[in-house]
Amino acid sequence: MKKMFSPVIVLLVILAVIAISIFGSYNGLVSSDEAVTSSWSQVENQLQRRMDLIPNMVSTVKGFASHEEKIFTEVTKAREKLIGAGTVGDMAKADQELTGSLSRLLAIAENYPELKADANFRQLSDELAGTENRIAVSRMDYNNAVQSYNVKIRRFPTSIIAGMFNFQQRDYFQAAEGAKEVPKVDF
Repeated sequence: MKKMFSPVIVLLVILAVIAISIFGSYNGLVSSDEAVTSSWSQVENQLQRRMDLIPNMVSTVKGFASHEEKIFTEVTKAREKLIGAGTVGDMAKADQELTGSLSRLLAIAENYPELKADANFRQLSDELAGTENRIAVSRMDYNNAVQSYNVKIRRFPTSIIAGMFNFQQRDYFQAAEGAKEVPKVDF
């Protein structure tokens, strides 16, 4: 009788170890997936902060440079594209377009000494610069979370669990084409 229980106990222990391993792998994948989602939320949070600042910046500059209508239209269109972007790639492209438009807007503002001296403009410029830094950090954190997650779902034996539960690779936030080019500013 004792000999019969010994193989059953060994089998139960092996099954328990396998089950614990599967649960641990699954829970690790869920945690990594949530870290990616949370990191992406921070990117969106910082992009929203910037989009909230832009109308104030445009209004301030518009008061001093009312004849520069083209740049205001560009900034507004780029902002709308970013709001409507659905995928990480679309958002990266729209973000790059908005960054270029903002660079041109700030370059135009440089031509107006009384605008540069205005306290509201200085405060908005500082807020925008701080937000740009936060966006860069958030993008980096997001890409790090994506890297960690993607590595985890590709490693054996976790890749088996990832396949069983349909965990898919996530996309990195990449700069749009032409992002390395300096924006052109025409006066």
